[in-house]
Amino acid sequence: MTEQPELKTIGLTPAIYCSDQPLFHVTRGVPLGDALSMASDFLFLAKTLTEDAAYARDTDRHAWAAHYLTSMSKALVDDAVKVLERDRAVGPMGKRAAEAGG
Repeated sequence: MTEQPELKTIGLTPAIYCSDQPLFHVTRGVPLGDALSMASDFLFLAKTLTEDAAYARDTDRHAWAAHYLTSMSKALVDDAVKVLERDRAVGPMGKRAAEAGG
């Protein structure tokens, strides 16, 4: 059985825009498991902050913090999806289709 290399982020996904330019990008080469774990942590924190925001009428800081955390989480998940879709396209079935002229 052939051992598959560990999947890693490709770093193509931007997050948080400023003046119509991405301020941050996902870093290339992070193991997907680590990236998705971090996205899960960000989403947990964002969920907690949105619950706090529902009760804190005097400030919007909870909502903005949740906004930025969900934006970073989405970028991590989107980058992971790009890697998984790329690997599916060039996987064994993709190679066979290419060899067959399909």
